[in-house]
Amino acid sequence: MAKRCFLIVNPTSGSYSRSKIEAVTAALRGGGLLPELMLTGCAADAPLFARRACTEEAEPFIVVGGGDGTINGVMNGVVPGRATIGVLPFGTANVLARELKINSTDDAVQKIVRGESRPLQAGLLEAQAERKYFFLMAGIGFDGAVVENVRLGEKKILGKGAYFLSALRTLAAWDRQRLEVRADGWVVDCHSAVVCNGSKYGGDFVIARAADIFTPGFQLFCVRGGKRRTYLKLALEMVAGRAPHGQDVAFFPARELEISGGKAVQVDGDFCCHAPVRITTVEDFVRVIV
Repeated sequence: MAKRCFLIVNPTSGSYSRSKIEAVTAALRGGGLLPELMLTGCAADAPLFARRACTEEAEPFIVVGGGDGTINGVMNGVVPGRATIGVLPFGTANVLARELKINSTDDAVQKIVRGESRPLQAGLLEAQAERKYFFLMAGIGFDGAVVENVRLGEKKILGKGAYFLSALRTLAAWDRQRLEVRADGWVVDCHSAVVCNGSKYGGDFVIARAADIFTPGFQLFCVRGGKRRTYLKLALEMVAGRAPHGQDVAFFPARELEISGGKAVQVDGDFCCHAPVRITTVEDFVRVIV
């Protein structure tokens, strides 16, 4: 008997096409799955569809076709500890797919049909009017401002290039404010911070090599230097394939954090809120196909 799966797809994702999803659906059926296609019409649909899946099945199997934002939406709709998630890399950066070493849509489908999975750790971010799970990272400060200032029209046309333009605007309107991070009993003063659940950032760039989506705890990346040239140096290091290093940056392991100030916050590549925020780990949040 075919196993039911919920196929939640964002049709505005960068590499989506009707022919591609028809081929995916046929391949899933050929692999013994019974996909129920659910096309999102807005950002609110992904968590809504995921909640429906958890209502209809005790342990739902959800396949997500989209980018990291769509996957984040699904993650924020499931009941923690119950769902299994498969990933189809239809987005712009597909960072989670890279963490999972998914090389293509065909590769993703083969893994989904095989059905091997592992428990994934998530992070829970709580602010005054926001409560959101993330699976890759939460960025507070410079990268939060870059994501907040991305223009939708530019993203549709330029893809990743829209983030470059937003970064230039953020550099021009420079924010010199500091923030304070309290984590596991110690305090750090810095200009920006990225709470890394995975090692990759924005594609194949690496910030925290020790971070692992399957290992409990975060790697906290702090930018202590607050000058434009600090960020330009970090960008050049990442483009060259080197993890950030030097006296202007610091790394700390952490499981619980509180971050003060009022800077912009992004989670999994989408703007979320402004600090202050509290972030904690959630082990075994979902199982993910590997």
